[in-house]
Amino acid sequence: MTESPQQGPLIVQSDKTLLLEIDHPLAGECRAAIAPFAELERSPEHVHTYRLTPLGLWNARAAGHDAEQVVDALVRFSRYAVPHALLVDVADTMDRYGRLRLEQDPVHGLVLRTTDRAVLEEVVRSKKVSPMLGARLDPETVIAFPSERGRLKQALLKVGWPAEDLAGYVDGEAHEITLKQDDWHLRDYQQLAVDGFWLGGSGVVVLPCGAGKTLVGAAAMARAGATTLILVTNTVSGRQWKSELLKRTSLTEEEIGEYSGEKKEIKPVTIATYQIMTTKRKGEYAHLELFGARDWGLVVYDEVHLLPAPVFRMTADLQSRRRLGLTATLIREDGREGDVFSLIGPKRYDAPWKDIEAQGYIAPADCTEVRVTMTDAERLAYATAEPEEKYKIAATAHTKVAVIRKLVERHSGDQVLVIGAYLDQLDELGEALQMPVIQGSTKNAEREILFDAFRKKEIPGLVVSKVANFSIDLPEAAVAIQVSGTFGSRQEEAQRLGRVLRPKADGRTAHFYTVISRDTVDQEYAAHRQRFLAEQGYPYTIVDADDVLAG
Repeated sequence: MTESPQQGPLIVQSDKTLLLEIDHPLAGECRAAIAPFAELERSPEHVHTYRLTPLGLWNARAAGHDAEQVVDALVRFSRYAVPHALLVDVADTMDRYGRLRLEQDPVHGLVLRTTDRAVLEEVVRSKKVSPMLGARLDPETVIAFPSERGRLKQALLKVGWPAEDLAGYVDGEAHEITLKQDDWHLRDYQQLAVDGFWLGGSGVVVLPCGAGKTLVGAAAMARAGATTLILVTNTVSGRQWKSELLKRTSLTEEEIGEYSGEKKEIKPVTIATYQIMTTKRKGEYAHLELFGARDWGLVVYDEVHLLPAPVFRMTADLQSRRRLGLTATLIREDGREGDVFSLIGPKRYDAPWKDIEAQGYIAPADCTEVRVTMTDAERLAYATAEPEEKYKIAATAHTKVAVIRKLVERHSGDQVLVIGAYLDQLDELGEALQMPVIQGSTKNAEREILFDAFRKKEIPGLVVSKVANFSIDLPEAAVAIQVSGTFGSRQEEAQRLGRVLRPKADGRTAHFYTVISRDTVDQEYAAHRQRFLAEQGYPYTIVDADDVLAG
């Protein structure tokens, strides 16, 4: 019996997996409907597998989606009847968020209050939760220790009862910041992101690379009107933040401080690197005092998916400050998404990449995987290598060089980034392609000179290490060729694709290539990374290196 085209593209299974048929005419619409609450697990050619998780459902709930919307999306797109038990479970899981609330009591200070007495009875008896709680005030309320506000939220999440934090925030030291919107204005989605964050008090805004996350940060600072600590991935990123703030807000050079390996300035707006915050001296974090150096009204975490573990621990003590996380993806390769949820805050706004592309604010992208066959000698070296060496051998195979050179030739006239992880490989490519190489040891001053030359099109391309994964503003980059990476990192895939998504003046499509060695772990890791592309609706083509060389 043939299926009618009206039947949905989704198969919803009782084990909480969702199977999406990619070739179905409603696949795109379905993907957009389930993306706010379902996580993509596998993305081969024809059927993508999503999973429903408590954290995904709680993030959706905090971002304003209710169980009715989730159930409607599942039922509307499902090919077969959705298991009733699963629909009940979705509703029950989402209903868990907010049954416990952290609030400020005028007499007793911070309290944990419930709308369901049995839930409070359960958590006060938990060995992990009870040490953070004080006296019971009534059947629905217990005192919570203010110093444990962050750790309490972490513990409650782990026992399956995430608390909604309604305890409010200190205003911090007032400092007037206004937006200079003479020749620009916040885009609709940026305004929605700021409003969602402010209404929630703290949390994470998820926007594509190139969609103006810095402007969302600037607008949040203006809304707070207070001293602000901004944490960034590296010094170059920090200086780009400073440049944007000087251009877009009333802030002056004297009001913005840099706190890095090179400078230690503390000003009303201070931009610090994660690296300096996690530097230890004699076993102690030497720069922790920065968190208490001023009465901050707002703490901004740029690229929050890369937040180092020690900064989480520091953030647990900052729960009375408003916290804004900015990121292109909530995926963390260390599985600590729950800590982002508890300590920075839940997702407050998430704009699908394809929606922003449709509005013309990021470029369309063509994603291609090029599969190279290693030489017999390379294959033998790979076959006899220790497991931990296999990826490097496959990722840095010399056979890739000719293919990469051909791709660069194919796009002569375009600004090209060749991105990799291994320094020997980058040096080899720099020489083969006659392009400058930027890696971790390249001094900041030299990096900025080379980035500037790239922007002015004085050089056609750059070979870069993972230093270019983050916050590098290169709007002219139209082609990225990924040659090796951090194993199967989806967050890295997001960052690297983001390098070429700034809209092009002539509206042309960006190109994102991944060159991988066939029949190796390089190919397996590429499949894992590509889940991110599939999640955002980017189709990718797989081609053979011989076809590229022939072309």
